[in-house]
Amino acid sequence: MQGKIIKGISGFYYVDTGADGLYTCRAKGVFRNEKITPLVGDNVVIEITSEEKKEGNVIDILERSNSLIRPAAANVDQALVVFAAAKPDPNFNLLDRFLVMMQKQGIHTVVCFNKTDIVGDADIERLKTAYELCGHELLFISVRDEVGIDAIRHVLQGKTTVLAGPSGVGKSSLMNLLAPGANMVTGELSKKIDRGKQTTRHTELIRIADGTYLCDTPGFTSLYVTDIEKDELRDYFVEFNAYRDSCRFDTCRHIKEPGCAVKAALEAGNISRIRYENYCMMFEELEKQERRKY
Repeated sequence: MQGKIIKGISGFYYVDTGADGLYTCRAKGVFRNEKITPLVGDNVVIEITSEEKKEGNVIDILERSNSLIRPAAANVDQALVVFAAAKPDPNFNLLDRFLVMMQKQGIHTVVCFNKTDIVGDADIERLKTAYELCGHELLFISVRDEVGIDAIRHVLQGKTTVLAGPSGVGKSSLMNLLAPGANMVTGELSKKIDRGKQTTRHTELIRIADGTYLCDTPGFTSLYVTDIEKDELRDYFVEFNAYRDSCRFDTCRHIKEPGCAVKAALEAGNISRIRYENYCMMFEELEKQERRKY
């Protein structure tokens, strides 16, 4: 019997087989021996050990179209990364790291800023200016006022989407709105540290509609960009592309080189300073990693 893993906890995999229902499964030892870990989103073959208890074993993992390390999921069509416009203030460095990771893995990403009901027009315009040229779709919503939710439903339709972002930005509340039956725990913001309490403890695939799944993931607080060459990083900042051919040097890294058209565009206000500074920070990290190898 075939199905899709919708949740994995402590070695148990919950496999949705459609009309035949949900089965609680263990993975065969062969996967451990081959160092293969079943992922949420995997299409699998299971053998039934108890029809009465709806139990079985995962005996085969079908070919993946892709797989993500963090968040850990397979066969993903796109990512919806949610940050709050305020409370907590958006961590742009964390956002840009996530965008680079998704681009590296070829995953289309939609950037969503929630809590627009508690900020002014000037704050929203600042976010638009910073990210409108980043190469990703940009949405502004208020889960509390249910503003922009139809736009979210539209981008999710017919796709398997990873829902990601830091704690406290309203991901679980958004999930509750999109799939009331999911019964996600929302929790309250910690007033002491002005940061969300962790409410999602595992990665889980939620069925929103026919052919539409939303993969909720634990909130992340830090990401390190790895498996990227430092000279590859500039390719993931797509707003640089309009200026790269005008740089004095073909190999320009847009850091310290003279005659850099990207830096000139930055000074002219045509490239986001927020994004550029995050690029420089990540470039420096990758450069240090490279030095440590030798």
